[in-house]
Amino acid sequence: MARSDRASEERADALKERVYATFTGLAIVLVQHSNVAHIDAARATVTLLVGIVAITAAGLVADVIAHLAVHEAFPDRAEAGRMVRVSGTALASAALPLVLLALAWAGVLELEPALRISSIVYLATLGVIGYAAVRRTRIAWWKQLLALGILVALGAIVVLLQQLAHGH
Repeated sequence: MARSDRASEERADALKERVYATFTGLAIVLVQHSNVAHIDAARATVTLLVGIVAITAAGLVADVIAHLAVHEAFPDRAEAGRMVRVSGTALASAALPLVLLALAWAGVLELEPALRISSIVYLATLGVIGYAAVRRTRIAWWKQLLALGILVALGAIVVLLQQLAHGH
Protein backbone atom coordinates (compact mmCIF):
# COMPACT_ATOMS: atom_id res chain seq x y z
CA MET A 1 0.00 0.00 0.00
CA ALA A 2 1.38 3.45 -0.92
CA ARG A 3 2.31 5.89 1.84
CA SER A 4 -0.56 8.29 0.98
CA ASP A 5 -3.02 5.38 1.01
CA ARG A 6 -1.74 4.32 4.45
CA ALA A 7 -2.03 7.88 5.73
CA SER A 8 -5.58 8.12 4.38
CA GLU A 9 -6.49 4.78 5.96
CA GLU A 10 -5.01 5.89 9.29
CA ARG A 11 -6.99 9.15 9.18
CA ALA A 12 -10.17 7.21 8.36
CA ASP A 13 -9.53 4.75 11.20
CA ALA A 14 -8.81 7.59 13.64
CA LEU A 15 -11.98 9.40 12.61
CA LYS A 16 -13.98 6.21 13.06
CA GLU A 17 -12.56 5.75 16.59
CA ARG A 18 -13.40 9.35 17.43
CA VAL A 19 -16.99 8.89 16.23
CA TYR A 20 -17.39 5.73 18.33
CA ALA A 21 -16.02 7.52 21.39
CA THR A 22 -18.20 10.57 20.74
CA PHE A 23 -21.34 8.43 20.62
CA THR A 24 -20.20 6.65 23.79
CA GLY A 25 -19.50 9.92 25.58
CA LEU A 26 -22.82 11.34 24.44
CA ALA A 27 -24.68 8.30 25.75
CA ILE A 28 -22.89 8.55 29.09
CA VAL A 29 -23.63 12.25 29.62
CA LEU A 30 -27.25 11.87 28.48
CA VAL A 31 -27.85 9.05 30.96
CA GLN A 32 -26.15 11.05 33.69
CA HIS A 33 -28.16 14.13 32.81
CA SER A 34 -31.39 12.17 33.15
CA ASN A 35 -30.22 11.04 36.62
CA VAL A 36 -28.54 14.30 37.67
CA ALA A 37 -30.39 14.39 41.00
CA HIS A 38 -28.85 11.05 41.99
CA ILE A 39 -25.17 11.55 41.08
CA ASP A 40 -22.45 13.97 42.02
CA ALA A 41 -19.87 15.69 39.83
CA ALA A 42 -17.03 13.42 40.93
CA ARG A 43 -18.93 10.31 39.91
CA ALA A 44 -20.02 11.89 36.63
CA THR A 45 -16.43 12.83 35.78
CA VAL A 46 -14.98 9.45 36.65
CA THR A 47 -17.78 7.62 34.82
CA LEU A 48 -17.14 9.58 31.62
CA LEU A 49 -13.37 9.12 31.90
CA VAL A 50 -13.65 5.37 32.49
CA GLY A 51 -16.19 5.00 29.67
CA ILE A 52 -13.96 6.78 27.17
CA VAL A 53 -10.84 4.90 28.28
CA ALA A 54 -12.80 1.64 27.97
CA ILE A 55 -13.98 2.37 24.41
CA THR A 56 -10.42 3.40 23.52
CA ALA A 57 -9.01 0.17 24.92
CA ALA A 58 -11.73 -1.83 23.16
CA GLY A 59 -10.77 -0.22 19.85
CA LEU A 60 -7.12 -1.12 20.38
CA VAL A 61 -7.94 -4.72 21.32
CA ALA A 62 -10.24 -5.01 18.28
CA ASP A 63 -7.40 -3.82 16.03
CA VAL A 64 -4.97 -6.37 17.49
CA ILE A 65 -7.50 -9.21 17.16
CA ALA A 66 -8.30 -8.23 13.56
CA HIS A 67 -4.59 -8.06 12.74
CA LEU A 68 -4.02 -11.51 14.25
CA ALA A 69 -6.94 -12.97 12.33
CA VAL A 70 -5.92 -11.49 8.99
CA HIS A 71 -2.10 -11.65 9.18
CA GLU A 72 -1.71 -14.69 11.47
CA ALA A 73 0.82 -12.75 13.56
CA PHE A 74 1.00 -9.95 16.08
CA PRO A 75 1.51 -6.47 14.65
CA ASP A 76 5.10 -5.30 14.29
CA ARG A 77 6.32 -2.20 16.14
CA ALA A 78 5.26 0.24 13.41
CA GLU A 79 1.79 -1.27 13.08
CA ALA A 80 1.34 -1.43 16.86
CA GLY A 81 2.31 2.24 17.06
CA ARG A 82 -0.24 3.07 14.39
CA MET A 83 -2.90 1.15 16.31
CA VAL A 84 -2.10 3.04 19.53
CA ARG A 85 -2.19 6.39 17.70
CA VAL A 86 -5.50 5.58 16.05
CA SER A 87 -7.11 4.31 19.25
CA GLY A 88 -5.73 7.24 21.23
CA THR A 89 -7.64 9.74 19.11
CA ALA A 90 -10.80 8.52 20.85
CA LEU A 91 -9.54 10.08 24.09
CA ALA A 92 -9.59 13.54 22.51
CA SER A 93 -13.36 13.31 22.05
CA ALA A 94 -13.83 13.66 25.80
CA ALA A 95 -11.46 16.58 26.42
CA LEU A 96 -13.96 19.44 26.68
CA PRO A 97 -16.71 17.42 28.41
CA LEU A 98 -14.16 16.21 30.98
CA VAL A 99 -13.02 19.79 31.59
CA LEU A 100 -16.66 20.85 32.09
CA LEU A 101 -17.32 18.00 34.53
CA ALA A 102 -14.06 18.72 36.37
CA LEU A 103 -15.22 22.33 36.76
CA ALA A 104 -18.46 21.01 38.25
CA TRP A 105 -16.44 18.76 40.56
CA ALA A 106 -14.41 21.81 41.64
CA GLY A 107 -17.62 23.74 42.33
CA VAL A 108 -17.08 26.29 39.56
CA LEU A 109 -20.08 25.05 37.56
CA GLU A 110 -23.23 23.18 38.54
CA LEU A 111 -23.43 19.57 37.36
CA GLU A 112 -26.65 19.90 35.35
CA PRO A 113 -25.36 22.67 33.05
CA ALA A 114 -22.00 20.87 32.73
CA LEU A 115 -23.79 17.74 31.52
CA ARG A 116 -26.11 19.73 29.23
CA ILE A 117 -23.20 21.64 27.67
CA SER A 118 -21.25 18.37 27.31
CA SER A 119 -24.20 16.86 25.43
CA ILE A 120 -24.26 19.87 23.12
CA VAL A 121 -20.49 19.58 22.56
CA TYR A 122 -20.84 15.91 21.62
CA LEU A 123 -23.79 16.58 19.29
CA ALA A 124 -21.94 19.48 17.66
CA THR A 125 -18.86 17.29 17.23
CA LEU A 126 -20.90 14.63 15.45
CA GLY A 127 -22.56 17.30 13.31
CA VAL A 128 -19.24 18.85 12.29
CA ILE A 129 -17.74 15.45 11.47
CA GLY A 130 -20.79 14.53 9.37
CA TYR A 131 -20.82 17.90 7.63
CA ALA A 132 -17.10 17.73 6.85
CA ALA A 133 -17.45 14.21 5.47
CA VAL A 134 -20.39 15.13 3.24
CA ARG A 135 -18.73 18.34 2.01
CA ARG A 136 -15.74 16.33 0.77
CA THR A 137 -17.93 14.39 -1.63
CA ARG A 138 -18.22 15.46 -5.24
CA ILE A 139 -21.98 15.19 -5.47
CA ALA A 140 -24.58 17.89 -6.10
CA TRP A 141 -25.37 20.19 -3.17
CA TRP A 142 -28.87 18.80 -2.76
CA LYS A 143 -27.47 15.26 -2.55
CA GLN A 144 -25.00 16.48 0.07
CA LEU A 145 -27.88 17.97 2.03
CA LEU A 146 -29.83 14.74 1.72
CA ALA A 147 -26.79 12.70 2.80
CA LEU A 148 -26.27 14.96 5.82
CA GLY A 149 -29.94 14.60 6.73
CA ILE A 150 -29.64 10.82 6.53
CA LEU A 151 -26.50 10.89 8.71
CA VAL A 152 -28.29 13.07 11.28
CA ALA A 153 -31.27 10.69 11.29
CA LEU A 154 -28.99 7.67 11.71
CA GLY A 155 -27.15 9.44 14.52
CA ALA A 156 -30.46 10.19 16.24
CA ILE A 157 -31.40 6.52 15.96
CA VAL A 158 -28.09 5.53 17.57
CA VAL A 159 -28.66 7.98 20.44
CA LEU A 160 -32.22 6.69 20.87
CA LEU A 161 -31.03 3.07 20.96
CA GLN A 162 -28.35 3.96 23.52
CA GLN A 163 -30.95 5.66 25.68
CA LEU A 164 -33.29 2.67 25.39
CA ALA A 165 -30.44 0.37 26.40
CA HIS A 166 -30.05 2.38 29.58
CA GLY A 167 -33.78 2.37 30.32
CA HIS A 168 -34.43 6.03 29.47
